Amino acid sequence: MARLDLSAPVEDLAAQLIDIPSVSGGEHAIADAVEQALTSQAPHLTLTRDGDAIVARTETGAAQRVIIAGHLDTVPIKDNVPSRWDDDGATLWGRGSVDMKAGVAVMLSLAAQLDRPMRDVTWVLYDHEEVEESKNGLGRLSRKHPELLEAQFAVLCEPTSAAIEGGCNGTLRADVTIPGVAAHSARAWKGVNAIHRAAPLLAALDAYAPATVTVDGLDYREGLNAVGIRGGIAGNVIPDAAVITLNYRFAPDKTLEQAQAHVVEVIARSGVEHTLAWTDLAAACRPGLDAPLARSFADAVAAHGGGAPRAKVGWTDVARLGALGIPAVNYGPGDPELAHADHEACPVADIRACRAGLEAWLTA
Repeated sequence: MARLDLSAPVEDLAAQLIDIPSVSGGEHAIADAVEQALTSQAPHLTLTRDGDAIVARTETGAAQRVIIAGHLDTVPIKDNVPSRWDDDGATLWGRGSVDMKAGVAVMLSLAAQLDRPMRDVTWVLYDHEEVEESKNGLGRLSRKHPELLEAQFAVLCEPTSAAIEGGCNGTLRADVTIPGVAAHSARAWKGVNAIHRAAPLLAALDAYAPATVTVDGLDYREGLNAVGIRGGIAGNVIPDAAVITLNYRFAPDKTLEQAQAHVVEVIARSGVEHTLAWTDLAAACRPGLDAPLARSFADAVAAHGGGAPRAKVGWTDVARLGALGIPAVNYGPGDPELAHADHEACPVADIRACRAGLEAWLTA
């Protein structure tokens, strides 16, 4: 079994975690290593393991409880494991350095050190974040062990370049099927070309002006796009169906139902005959920055160079926490634009800053 040294400098701990491959579905080894390390090096924590998810809790009787969460899995490796350092040691390279083993290292380092935090902490390290929603470890924990996820505030250590990103956009996908009539392409007038009939919808999407919506002082940029198109069965057959896949990224001023209604309206305005099937629905999450604990957290982060909070334009698991009634923000090391990139790399300065910001907040 791989061994983790939770007392090592936090950036070295991040490298140790990167060196344990944990592509989604293969988290067992890293979960074993985390469980063994917390059991032997953080005896003040109460541990619960569910599959390859681990929940570690302080039980000091403090008046407030917060969740600090992060996922253990990564997208597939692309010649970027084991980890490596740049020449001056200022940057850590490797799969998961950004998304999100540097954040997990911050969590484990603090979990081992802080045996009497001013706020009780539930550390949640979970599996299957990078794959379909039905497998998500945090979702599974919320269904099987909701009592372990009771808290007044939560921080998800997704990469944010060591700044607070409040809430998240929602996302939905839908398949729009446009009918036609099949015919031999030599006698095209005998059929109706479904791909050609899709043109008005594609034109409407091309002309669509996405909104920027301000929610609780943060600006969320929306987007409605065709992200896939398919149709036709052979090079000599007029296609009798065309399917356009749409993706709508919507601000947290909207419910899922309102977002769906907006997509239905845009399609209807194009005038195309169609059927519609929803293939993915994920609610948005409001910023959560009006909670008293959020304000104290923002102050602690600002004191360690974090700057002003901003909107999270992508979707993250803060939405799951928000659905449980827990105000939640994103805060972690690494540039989110490098997440999943082959050249994924995280500045050591980010890792140290996030550890310092969280430590100051949990001990102040």
